[in-house]
This record gives sequence, structure tokens and C-alpha cells, in this order.
Amino acid sequence: MPFSSVFLSEVVKAFNLEVVYDSEDINERRLLVADCTRPGLQLAGYYEHFGPDRIQIIGNMEHAYLDHLEPEQRYESVSALFAKKIPAVVITRDHKVHKEILDAAKEYKTPILRTNQATSDFSAELVKYLKMELAPRVSMHGVLVEVYGEGILILGESGVGKSETALEIVKRGNRLIADDQIEIRKVSETTLVGRAPEVIRHLIEIRGIGILDVKELYGVSSVKQQEAIDFVINLELWDEKKTYDRLGLSDETTEILGIKVPSVTIPVGPGRNLAIIVEAAAINYRVKKMGYNAAQNLVSRVFPGSPLE
Repeated sequence: MPFSSVFLSEVVKAFNLEVVYDSEDINERRLLVADCTRPGLQLAGYYEHFGPDRIQIIGNMEHAYLDHLEPEQRYESVSALFAKKIPAVVITRDHKVHKEILDAAKEYKTPILRTNQATSDFSAELVKYLKMELAPRVSMHGVLVEVYGEGILILGESGVGKSETALEIVKRGNRLIADDQIEIRKVSETTLVGRAPEVIRHLIEIRGIGILDVKELYGVSSVKQQEAIDFVINLELWDEKKTYDRLGLSDETTEILGIKVPSVTIPVGPGRNLAIIVEAAAINYRVKKMGYNAAQNLVSRVFPGSPLE
């Protein structure tokens, strides 16, 4: 489900912005659109197709334009912008704030914020942040680990061994992102990103032992805050009546938030080392992305000219 808004105060905290003018409702102001605007045309009086629900960023060009205006013209220019009920103005590169901007901000109760970052850098980081925070999301029961640079989502029924597998994977030098509950966000039409809820971040539950803090046990290199989901491994108890793919010729996918993610189903039985199997699956997925498929290569050796080549 989509996350409807982000508080402006969260943006101020995330980017360590200076509050030049506080409208006294920063904690209540909500951002609804994952975008921002540099209002050069608007300051010149053109408001067709203008999006007033976006943070407005004043950089070098906008500041230079305002600088060359007479004070009365400058006030009229920024007043027209603030009258659109914009959520906030961010001034980059630590530029001075013109008196007319402050006067208009006070009149229309619009927060004025400032950063020393370059305009393009700040804009890109802000949009990336808002896309993440406003992305459609779903909570899933499972484990998310990073194995050799690939984000591996492990799914399966409770008790099948997901957490134990994740712990062994971490001991082998990989990283834990989330155990038990995973917040999955759709940040683009092709990308899913998973993270743990803050209250259980870096924690893992092992039946018979209890809650373990992976970061404290294995160090900061054993955990990561978030990771793109590249591959899904579905664990299920071994079913003697079920026929499993032994060659890996079929292309299986798991759909999450409308995105089909490559996946495999691995049967769990006594004596299977799931950590090694998960690592092998991650490496094999990476090799396939690079254009090599061992199963198809075998078919081409046994049946030269086969359409499966």
C-alpha cells in the first residue's frame, strides 16, 4: 500500500537543514509528491503547469535573478510564488536570504530552509529520499540478506528454518538486512528495496536461544540498513509427492507489488546445508545475469541444436 506523506520536519532532520524562518507548523506540514522544483520561470511570472505541492529550491540562477530585481519587484515575484501555498522553500549554497523573501514567508506562513549543498546535489538527494519514503510498500514475513552483493529475500512458512539459515549466512561473511518482518518498498517500476522496521533492526530470533543482536555479535560489517531485492528463495518442507526442478531450466518468479522477481523454490530436508545452497543460488543468479546458464549449457552438450540452447 502507498505511504501517503512525509512530514517536512523529517526532511529537515534527514538533510540537517537550517530553519531560517519557522512557520511553526513544520511538524504538521506534509509532503505528498516525490519531486521538487526550481522556480525560475515562476519567479519571472510564468505559472502554467506549475506544481505547488512540491518543495521549491532556490539555487544560483534563481538567486542571481532575484538579486538583480528592485526590492519592490523582488517582493512581488516571491509573493506570487508563496501565494500558491507551497510547502517550503530551500535555499542552497548558503546564499543570503533576501529581506523580501522573509517578508513574504511571514505573510504566507511558508517555511524558509537553507543548506550549504550544491543545488543539483541537494535536488537529486531530496528526490531520492522522497521516492523512498513515499513509495508503495508492503510488509512481508521472511528474511532479507545480502549475499555477495545480491539482495536475497528468503520466504517460507514459520519454522522452516529461515532465521537459522540467515544466521549461518551472516557467519560466512554476508550481511543481514531484516529478520521476521520486512518493509518492502517499490521505488521504481523495476526496483524493490527492503529494510527492517526500526524496532527490530539488526535483531534475529533463533528458537531455543531467543533474540540475538547480530550487529553486537558479529560487528557492524555483518548488517546493512536496506538492500534492493534481486532474487527470492522460497523454502518449503520436502514433499515426497512433489516433483522438483532438478536442472533449473524453468524460469520461476515471485510477484511483489506488481514486480516479478526471479526466484527458486528449495525443498528443506534433513542434512541439507541451506546456507551453502542459498549462497550457491545467489552466485548462480549473478552468473545468469552475466549471460551464462549452466543448465542450458548442459542441454546443448547432450542435445546439440536443441531449441532450449
